[in-house]
Amino acid sequence: LFNIIAHGLCDCTFLDLFSGSGAIGIEAISRGVKKAVFVENNPNAIQCIMENLKKTQLEDQAEVIREDVDGREKFDYVFMDPPYNHMLEKEVLTYLAKSDLLEKDALIIVEASLATDFSYLEELGFLMIKQKKYKTNMHVFISVEE
Repeated sequence: LFNIIAHGLCDCTFLDLFSGSGAIGIEAISRGVKKAVFVENNPNAIQCIMENLKKTQLEDQAEVIREDVDGREKFDYVFMDPPYNHMLEKEVLTYLAKSDLLEKDALIIVEASLATDFSYLEELGFLMIKQKKYKTNMHVFISVEE
């Protein structure tokens, strides 16, 4: 994942949705992101993120929240790894399309099962620019249509 996006991370803002352990957002910070916002609703996962940020000494560049992101800042990168096959990525993308959370040239990366349908992207004003398939899942790289 980071071999694909690493070139543009410096001084960017990174939104990590469905953060889990926080590994993706922490890796983004370690590669030059100025701030990462972690959104997670599981209390155990939030505790794990906090511990991982402390161990890596990256707390100053991070914010961990339990609620929806409210538009107080814009993001250059959005990564989401929602539970597979529940169409949560479509809900989030629909929200993002109507929000002011994205910078003009933002990149959205969705980790999803191979069976996930993204045929609705154009209807929301997004464009799939790359798809990287693995054995059981894939990363979908999405930009705002110009």
